[in-house]
Amino acid sequence: MPILHVRKVPDELYARIQQLANAQNRSLSAQVISLLDQALQAEAARHSQARLLANIRRRRFSYSTETRTPDSVKLLREDRER
Repeated sequence: MPILHVRKVPDELYARIQQLANAQNRSLSAQVISLLDQALQAEAARHSQARLLANIRRRRFSYSTETRTPDSVKLLREDRER
């Protein structure tokens, strides 16, 4: 398993991680691994949501002539003439 060394961690950040580790009965290393994993999962979810939103926007503003959807104005006029 690879080893990761992090240098120049601010004292305040180190203390916050240490407090969180103590509260969850974990070692500092286990807590850092857990936090990194959570951050990567959140980033993947944001990326997935961004792709989904881009697809929705792309489909929303694209018009295909192959679908042959009826003209709404024509449908309204036909309905009013009844």
